[in-house]
Amino acid sequence: MREMLQNSTRELPDKQYLFEIAVDTGNQIMATIVINSKNFVDYCSNSSPVNYIVHEHINVILSAAGVPKRSLLTTEEMVLSTFATIITLIVYFIVFGNSHVKKRYKLAQDLKQAQMQVHYLEEKLTLMAMEDRGKQDREEDGEIRIFMDGAFDMMHYGHMNAFRLGRSLGTHLVVGINSDASVIECKGEPLMNDQERLTMVEGCKFVDEVVPGCPYVMNKEYLDYVIKKYRIDYVIHGDDACIVDGKDVYAAAKESGKFQSIPRTEGVSTTDIIGRMLLMNKDHHYNGSNNGGSDNGSSGNNNRFMLLGQQSKFLTTSRMLRLFSAGVKAPTSDMKVIYIDGAFDMFHPGHVAILKEAKLRGDYLIVGVHGDAIVNRERGSNLPLMNLHERVLSVLGCRFVDDVLIDAPWNISHDVMASLKISEVVYGSRCDGFQSSTSDDERYKHVKEAGKLKVIKSPSDFSLGKILQRIQRNQAHFQSKFERKNKQEKEHFEQKYAHSNGDKH
Repeated sequence: MREMLQNSTRELPDKQYLFEIAVDTGNQIMATIVINSKNFVDYCSNSSPVNYIVHEHINVILSAAGVPKRSLLTTEEMVLSTFATIITLIVYFIVFGNSHVKKRYKLAQDLKQAQMQVHYLEEKLTLMAMEDRGKQDREEDGEIRIFMDGAFDMMHYGHMNAFRLGRSLGTHLVVGINSDASVIECKGEPLMNDQERLTMVEGCKFVDEVVPGCPYVMNKEYLDYVIKKYRIDYVIHGDDACIVDGKDVYAAAKESGKFQSIPRTEGVSTTDIIGRMLLMNKDHHYNGSNNGGSDNGSSGNNNRFMLLGQQSKFLTTSRMLRLFSAGVKAPTSDMKVIYIDGAFDMFHPGHVAILKEAKLRGDYLIVGVHGDAIVNRERGSNLPLMNLHERVLSVLGCRFVDDVLIDAPWNISHDVMASLKISEVVYGSRCDGFQSSTSDDERYKHVKEAGKLKVIKSPSDFSLGKILQRIQRNQAHFQSKFERKNKQEKEHFEQKYAHSNGDKH
C-alpha cells in the first residue's frame, strides 16, 4: 500500500512543471494573436481600397502641403491608426458610456420636473392675478362670467383642463364653438362636424353654457355682441399664439382690456393625437397588468406607470387627478349605483351619449377604464391611441360621470360588485368599432349570475372606427396639417423653455 502511494506521488507533476506548461501555453496564445494580428494588418494594408485612399488622396494632399516623401503615410500606419482609434472608442464607451447614458436620463427627468413646476407656477400666478381682479367684480354683482372659444376638434382632456382652469377664474363659463365654415376657412376641414363638437363641449362638466356657430376670428362687432348678450367679464385663451393670415385672432379682445391668457396643458393636442393615428405605434402606452386591477406581486410594480415612449409627453400627476376629481362624493346607501366599463379611447360623442343614457338608469354612475395592456390585448394594432391616464382624465371630465375605476378588471367579479356597491352593470348594444377577442358571456359571467346585467340600446352610432376611417380618407390632408402644426408646437415649447436649456436670446 505504501509503495502504491509513493508511486502515485512521483507520478503527480510538481509546481515548477505546471508553471512551465502555463507559460508555454500563454506564449503560444500570444504568439498566435500576434501572428494573426500581423496577418490581418498585412491583409488590410495590401487591400485595394486602403492603397487607393492612402496613395491617391491622403498622400496627394500631404505632398501638396509640402510634407517630405519620406514622411508620407504608409498603408500599414493608416490601418494601425484606424484600428487604434476604433479600439479607443470602444473602450471609452464601455468604461464611460453607461455613466453618460444614466446622466442624460437623469437630466431629462429633471428637465421634465422643472417644466411641470414652471407650468404649475404659471397657473398659480394666473389664478392669483385673476382673483385680485375678480374681488372687485364680485363686490359689484357677485358673478364673474368667463368666455372661451375654439374649434375643439377631437376634444381631449387638454381642452377639458383649459375649461377647468377658465371656470376656476370666475363663476360661470361660456364656451363658443367655431362653425365648420370658419374653421375650414382658417385651419382646414375639421375631423368632426358642428354637432359632434357641440355634443363634446356640452358634455364637459366644467362648462356652464355653450354658444354654437362662433367665427374663428372675432372682430370688434362680434366681440361686443358676445360681451353684451352673455354679460362677459373676461375672454380667456391659452398662452400659445393664435395667428391667422398674420393677424392675432384675439386682437379685439386684447384692445378691449378683457383678455386674459392661461397656461396651455402641455403634452397633448389634436395634432399630437392625429400623429398617433398616422404613426400607428404603441409608444404612448403605459406598462400595466394584462388583466386589469392592481398587480402587487409584479417585480416591476414600481415602474408600471413609466412612460414607454415619448409620443405622449403628458405627465399625469396626482394633483391633476385631484383637480379633475374635485367635487366627487361617495354614493349614499339609498343611491342606485350604475357601472359601465370600457376603453373609452379617443373620448368621442358616442361615449358621451352612452354615459348619459347609463346615468339616467340610476343615481350614481361609476365608469371603469381598462388599462392599456387589456385594451391592446383585446383590440390589437396600436390601440389604445390614448394611454390609461389620458383616458381617465377625459372620462372624469364628463358631466354624467360620478367616479372612475382606474385600470378596471376585465372580468367583473362578485367582489368588485360588492366593494363598489353596484346595483346594475350596463353595456351598449354597439361596440366601439372593434370586436373584443373574448366573449361578453365570459367577462359578464358573475354579473349575470347576480342578475345585475342590462344591455342598453346605444343612442349613437359614432365610434372610434369612424374617426380612423375619416383620417384614412383624408390622410394626405391630415399628414400635411400634422407636420405644419407639429413644427409650430415644437417652436412654441422650445421658445417657452429656452431658459431651462440654457439658451439665450
